[in-house]
Amino acid sequence: MKSEAVNLLRFFQIGKQCLIPIYQRTYSWTEEQCDLLWNDIIRVGTNDKIPNHFVGSFVYIQDNPSQVLTATPLCMVIDGQQRMTTISLLLLALANAIEKKGGELQLNEEFKVSSNYIKNNYLLNSNEDGDRRFKLILTQSDRDTYLNLLQAVPLPTEASKRIVENYEFFEDKLSDVNLKDVYVGIQKLMIVEIALDRSTDNPQLIFESLNSTGLELSQADLIRNFILMGLESERQKRIYNEFWFPMERRFGHAEYSSYFDRFMRDYLTIKLGRIPNIQDVHREFKFHSQSDDTKQIEDIVAEIYKYSEYFVNMVLNKEPNAFLKKMFESISDLKVDVAYPLLLEVYSDYKVGVITQQEFVEILQMLESYVFRRAICGIPTNSMNKTFATLYKEVDKENYLESFKAALLVKDSYRRFPSNDEFMRELMTKNIYKSRNTNYLLSKLENSRSSKESINLGQFSIEHILPQNLNLSEQWQSDLGENWKEIQEKYLHTLGNLTLTGYNTELSDRPFAEKRDMKGGFKDSRLFLNSQLDGLTKWTEGDINHRAEQLATIARDIWSIPALDESILQKYRKVKETKRTPSAYTLDDYKHMTGFRLELFSRLKENILEIDSAITEQCNKYYIAFRTADESNFVAIVAQKVDYE
Repeated sequence: MKSEAVNLLRFFQIGKQCLIPIYQRTYSWTEEQCDLLWNDIIRVGTNDKIPNHFVGSFVYIQDNPSQVLTATPLCMVIDGQQRMTTISLLLLALANAIEKKGGELQLNEEFKVSSNYIKNNYLLNSNEDGDRRFKLILTQSDRDTYLNLLQAVPLPTEASKRIVENYEFFEDKLSDVNLKDVYVGIQKLMIVEIALDRSTDNPQLIFESLNSTGLELSQADLIRNFILMGLESERQKRIYNEFWFPMERRFGHAEYSSYFDRFMRDYLTIKLGRIPNIQDVHREFKFHSQSDDTKQIEDIVAEIYKYSEYFVNMVLNKEPNAFLKKMFESISDLKVDVAYPLLLEVYSDYKVGVITQQEFVEILQMLESYVFRRAICGIPTNSMNKTFATLYKEVDKENYLESFKAALLVKDSYRRFPSNDEFMRELMTKNIYKSRNTNYLLSKLENSRSSKESINLGQFSIEHILPQNLNLSEQWQSDLGENWKEIQEKYLHTLGNLTLTGYNTELSDRPFAEKRDMKGGFKDSRLFLNSQLDGLTKWTEGDINHRAEQLATIARDIWSIPALDESILQKYRKVKETKRTPSAYTLDDYKHMTGFRLELFSRLKENILEIDSAITEQCNKYYIAFRTADESNFVAIVAQKVDYE
């Protein structure tokens, strides 16, 4: 490894071509990072007392430098591509700005810099032809956009959003400053140039070391790097072109990192049987990919590619089947991300013909009902993590739909599927106005009965039939009776008193009869939710309860609970009981544990400490002991052969 501090423009000027390898992430700097760089350049460019400004490191591997005699050396960039690309965009924008103002920039009495000088020295290898002519070649997603900008030709159809936006950002900034200050500022930029020797330096370890010390990369970047960096060139290109690049396009370049991280967590949940932390996805993937010696990296990437299609169709609204797309939208509205690992597996079974489309739809409806009923009944959501992570293991492929229904129905306590009575009771009495699912609930109720075509409810808002104003008008008090305050307090935010309207402001606190008959009022509304109000003369406690019961009955059928004979359920309960055979472990087993078993023992330790504040942990070199306060009784011992000293 050779490292030295050099002037940035000098680095660009020396003949070389910097190639961003295919395993590197796409260009991702936003206007925020560009603005920080711009301000630093203006600050040093306008202050004679600042001799230079450090902007980071450029790390690269130069291919066979000792064998290069006449050709321009090719440098594979390991770190620094974001700064390198951004500064190249700025230099291009500066060259074009100088061209617009006559072609030359007078720096002092003796020296001028021209637009061609900037391009030929810092952006082009003027003595080369073809691709070698360009000093910087970006990854496939960004390459054509950058080169087209540099050559002043029309942008490609699918232009890189970040490249275009940041070039235009600098173009706009340059229109309102002294161009000399900008060039002087760029002249003062310094970098640390780190050249690696392929025969002695490990690019993967260096890349991860740079990341661990502050380089902000997504888990997606790290995984792509881990998969591709160590492969020989042709194999690397084949995997990237067949799988990785199409997958990046499938996710969308701008959203790729955030959604891919979520997807990989779901994929690993399937493979590991537990939900990894989203910040540990890269580490967990390395563990997974290295734990199975029978699979080639091509097999793993092909499987990731397959599951990514299912994820994108479900989560990013790209499902080609209109009916399934509508189902996925409903599940997305519930915002239950922990269900997607299970859905990935069921989707896979649907795609290969293990289940029919109708069976897939029934499963989606079951999960939607399960999640929504639990939310209405106030059952904590944290238990669903493990429920969905392990539910697929309870499915019998020979009796797919039946076993899926049974797996949900036999769950009890905090994992239960709420009954019709519990669901309807909670739905009628619960304060649902401020629930995150209120719009979802009212929309589904409305579209279940209004027409064959769904109504777009985006222009409607939630309306309280009985107003929220604590100082109700005399008419409202008269309609409700002497207990009007108690009635308002009890029913205000419940289902029976809520509807949808496009005239929320106009309806306001008016008496019920006015709300019913005015333009845009309940009688004038085309919504099913308001049709029940048409024939009423006033709005009373009895009316609220009656409407709540009507809507809850409809909801019971929309979010239905699957039906199975008790004899069938009993069969699955017995199967479940037979699987509860505990495993035995010796104290020495702990040091060999990985994955789920390791997590199980670690959580056991946490749970023991939470039993009572009197329990304390006493660590030895070879074990953890838990004692009560008087130290007379052992509570538990968990072997952990690690050194605590």
